[in-house]
Amino acid sequence: MPKIFRGLPCFCLLVSACGGSGSSVKTPDASPGGSAGTSAPGSGGITQTGGLASAGGTTDGSKPVGGTVASGGTAGASTATGGAISGAGTTAPGGTQATGGTNEAGGTTTMGGTAMTGGIQASGGSTSMGGTTAAGGTKAPGGTTAAGGTNTTGGTTAAGGSKTAGSTATTGGSSATGGAGGGGAGSGGAGTRTGGSAGSGAGGAAGSSANTGAPETSPLGYGKATTGGGSVSATTVADMAAMQAAIDAYSASGGLVLKYTGQFNFASIPDPCVQHTLPAQTIEIKKKSNITILGADGSAANFGIHIASSSSNIIIRNMTIGLTPGGGDSDMISIEGMSGGIPTDIWIDHNELFSSMLDCAGAGDTSFDGMIDIKKGADNVTISYNYMHDHHKVSMNGYSDDDSAVRHVTFHHNLFENVGSRTPLQRFGYSHMLNNYLYKVLVSGINVRMGGYSLVEANYFETVLNPVTARDSTAVGYWDLRNNNLASKADVSAGNAFGITWDAGNSGTVNATDWTTTAAFPEPLGYTYTADPFQCVHDGLQAVAGAGKGLATLKCK
Repeated sequence: MPKIFRGLPCFCLLVSACGGSGSSVKTPDASPGGSAGTSAPGSGGITQTGGLASAGGTTDGSKPVGGTVASGGTAGASTATGGAISGAGTTAPGGTQATGGTNEAGGTTTMGGTAMTGGIQASGGSTSMGGTTAAGGTKAPGGTTAAGGTNTTGGTTAAGGSKTAGSTATTGGSSATGGAGGGGAGSGGAGTRTGGSAGSGAGGAAGSSANTGAPETSPLGYGKATTGGGSVSATTVADMAAMQAAIDAYSASGGLVLKYTGQFNFASIPDPCVQHTLPAQTIEIKKKSNITILGADGSAANFGIHIASSSSNIIIRNMTIGLTPGGGDSDMISIEGMSGGIPTDIWIDHNELFSSMLDCAGAGDTSFDGMIDIKKGADNVTISYNYMHDHHKVSMNGYSDDDSAVRHVTFHHNLFENVGSRTPLQRFGYSHMLNNYLYKVLVSGINVRMGGYSLVEANYFETVLNPVTARDSTAVGYWDLRNNNLASKADVSAGNAFGITWDAGNSGTVNATDWTTTAAFPEPLGYTYTADPFQCVHDGLQAVAGAGKGLATLKCK
């Protein structure tokens, strides 16, 4: 079976290692006293299970790829030099695949199968302009122009280079959203995966099945009752101080909608390791309800948001938050019960959250705290369509092994990329992990502990160490595995097609190495949904997850 390589620029901050064989993460997903997990081996060129290599992109930092045929594209597939798109929209030979990796006659071929060279980083982290496709885009069989074939020249760049670079695309397109790095290193994101050809391994579909859909007007999942500030007129705030002042002045009745237009230049942070030495900068929403915070496209923030006490019915959408100061005293988004009550009905949607994978002297993995932490009784939360990348510990659900409050959390259509662990960590309670894409997880993925239950459904796992596990607590949790790209023991055993690896963990660790359900999900979800096929999630989620995507959703054919 041929391998696929993608021109995948690492999200590198200064001296941070970029996906090479020497790249490792030293941070375990553990309570105090937990031992370190072993990093998954990387390589300079990230292997793509599905999709074509980027035209002129590199796989190991030096060697051009050309038009290598996607894993899943079978015998007889031919490639054009460099896999380039010829002018006026004709399909180059490299775009054609034989049985097993292509669309059938009459199907529409999107540009999702080709990674843009806009993801290649120039010296200093700037993204090259080479990723622009030829005029006219790729023609599908029958002459239809694929939606994903159109690129902006150079992409849309937010402050500090936190947005796309040469690869903003629509259907199935390859979009390297916002992996900005301090000091200009890492502009162009943590990496661009291709979508649109069949992934290797069981269940690979022929060609991309992904398209874009309309924004959700209400959340799917446990946070289904969330309406936020409703339809009241938005108040524009341009910085953290203005946002906090508007929240403080709000009487907590009638609804509040804040449109955040502020910008932050992440390149103004030359050394991300300085951030943990600075005071935390956090917006406080405490005992206030019916609030929506909506980031304007192109906005960026260097502060966190704390939803506390009895605050309920809160929406946070389209925010780009990165490299927050404060170390262990600062989460990017924290949802926390207090003596005055517990937050309920929370929707965290279409945000981009990132920090750095550096291990900073004197700080370790607390250089940056959690991305989205849910603790001390917070309940009925939906976390959807977020792009969470380049961070050690992503989402903690349960403050400690004594935080026994029953939480109900839905994670759906989130892209976790180049992260250490906690995707999420779950103590007690119930979670529904639906249609998420976990790519390059270096310590552990879904970690269900202390008697918690997780329904793990129709997700795509790729290059993940310990994708589903119970570790680092005094008791294990349970999982119900349904219709994921990993379907059997063979898919997670040595030499598998998806880059799945395991380590033993501490004493008492239980890994899903047999890839079987350990307990049926014990209670009704309380909401209706239709799971998207995992291959569609692989092919199309990257084009719609995160900020600056028009709140678009994944639409599967």
